[in-house]
Amino acid sequence: MLLNRLWNASTHTRIFLRRWMPTNILLDRLRSRTGLKWGVPAMLLGVVYILIAATCTELIEQGWSEWLYLAFFWALWNGLKFLLFGPWSLVLLARARLREARAARQVLRPARP
Repeated sequence: MLLNRLWNASTHTRIFLRRWMPTNILLDRLRSRTGLKWGVPAMLLGVVYILIAATCTELIEQGWSEWLYLAFFWALWNGLKFLLFGPWSLVLLARARLREARAARQVLRPARP
């Protein structure tokens, strides 16, 4: 019973985050066939998030509030998502192009009797 509730809570949380969080919405659009070509340039957004995380750690070391660790983990997580999606988008793009080339060859191939 407890496992069932935990499973349902995690499912609803995942659905909420994928539907309403801007980085997840952007990554979903980048995963589309037309968005795959933007995967590597989107890595630059990951670099910006990593810089935000580094800035948070510097501010904490200078005596700012330790609540900045929340911003640090948020920025680190989003940065890693974008940095890892860049190479993965190349794999997905190659698979899509191979699938399209295979479909084009089948259309051009004469039918055998």
